[in-house]
Amino acid sequence: MPLDTSTYSLALLRLDGRRWNELRRLTAQMRTQASADGSAYLEMGNTKVICTVSGPSEGGAVRPGGGEEAVVGVDISIAGFSGVERKRRARNDKRVAEMQNTIATAFEGVIFTKLYPRSLITLSLHVLAQDGSLLAACINACTLALIDAGVPMKDYIAACTAGSTSSYSSNEEAADPLLDLNAAEEQELPFLTVATVGESDFVSVLVLETRVQVGRLEGMLAVGVDGCKQVRAILDGVVRTRGGKILEGSTV
Repeated sequence: MPLDTSTYSLALLRLDGRRWNELRRLTAQMRTQASADGSAYLEMGNTKVICTVSGPSEGGAVRPGGGEEAVVGVDISIAGFSGVERKRRARNDKRVAEMQNTIATAFEGVIFTKLYPRSLITLSLHVLAQDGSLLAACINACTLALIDAGVPMKDYIAACTAGSTSSYSSNEEAADPLLDLNAAEEQELPFLTVATVGESDFVSVLVLETRVQVGRLEGMLAVGVDGCKQVRAILDGVVRTRGGKILEGSTV
């Protein structure tokens, strides 16, 4: 059907036809890998991620500080064909290591780790396609996989990206924010990745990898937090759909 431009100028639409505050299509499935304790497949636009959960397994790890709580381990593998350039990332790639540490720290803050002393919970992420918001997609996939595995958590962690309509070099303090950037937008514009816990405004992850004027940061963060709430509602719908199927199967 033709695009309705009666109340919104075509000049204000992004290259993929979205408005500034629109998410890309987000779809997900749970229990995609029967052999894993928990698993999920998630698409954010053209970014596609599979997450599997192993554990909690006893005696798997000891916290560096000497605590008894469970340790969350994260392993990310990025397929060579996932991006525009076909290349393999080394195991010691710094960006991958930073993403693994960010995800592990975020989920150790919401998982009830004291229930599993001296145990290891392993999150294995497989990136099949990259088109922006990679860290956010990985966090959202981990949330669904942990729920599928039955690991007790305080609430969902939902993530998305937010950016600015002008580059850092343009020096425009009043530039408009954008929600859920794709790969082309991430290459040209400053952006951040934000994740919140549940329906609250509590920020558990905030990663800014590009330079941006301080005056734009508050607007970008506000748009990102609002986007996380939209993502949380979508994830909750996926969980409820999965729960409904389980209940239907148990009554047969």
